[in-house]
Amino acid sequence: MIEFRGVRKQFPDGTVAVERVDLTLAPRSITVLVGSSGSGKTTLLRMVNRMVDPSEGQVRIDDVDVASVDPVKLRRSIGYVMQNGGLLPHRRVVDNIATVPVLRGEPKRAARARALELMDTVGLDRSLADKYPSQLSGGQQQRVGVARGLAVDPNILLMDEPFGAVDPIVRTELQDELLRLQRDLAKTVVFVTHDVDEAFRLGDRVVILRAGGVVVQDGTPAEILAAPADEFVGDFIGADRGRRVLRRANVGGREIVVDADGRPAGVLES
Repeated sequence: MIEFRGVRKQFPDGTVAVERVDLTLAPRSITVLVGSSGSGKTTLLRMVNRMVDPSEGQVRIDDVDVASVDPVKLRRSIGYVMQNGGLLPHRRVVDNIATVPVLRGEPKRAARARALELMDTVGLDRSLADKYPSQLSGGQQQRVGVARGLAVDPNILLMDEPFGAVDPIVRTELQDELLRLQRDLAKTVVFVTHDVDEAFRLGDRVVILRAGGVVVQDGTPAEILAAPADEFVGDFIGADRGRRVLRRANVGGREIVVDADGRPAGVLES
């Protein structure tokens, strides 16, 4: 379990990135932090592995204050996946995945064997093991990043806009892959995005933030859709523009779903 207790972050230039956040994130579920640029979502995420330390308050994992844990040891125990994969360009795929286990003292041969298994887990062909990141597609690079995040079998996986730099089709495939992995592995996932549709698709729970790191609503996707907390949330999720209001329509003898402007949103199955 991850807890944010009265967490606040103010940077030396006076910018307040997070304003006194209290959150408890359930274990073995996906919590999505969603908001526009400057909402503090990435700052909150990076407090979990001490890439950023709060100015006030505590971040606790299983009731242990992370400030009391050596930051290097902490980071090597938590999976971290970032946009563009964050891969080491001079290392082959298999060695990128094995990086943290080797740093933790695991024999290189064992770490590489585990890396090959993880390639299977995330849907990467083992023929790519000796390729360099530049030889992979964007989607393949992100899968390598996910495999590397899982390499030490962490209880917690932090994902900072990991699918934001790929095209929509690949993004959907990666979302599907994450949901499959979560069904199989049941990690505590903290996922950051600015895309509310991605948040609603992936999150067991969604936390919406506005500029200055203020939590404006926290709940399941269904709860937020059914009852936006205020005008800001309604606008952010598109409720006020009818974007979330759907109705049936018949096109060519088949029922589809359209939004308030008549744009197709999906197909109804019989």
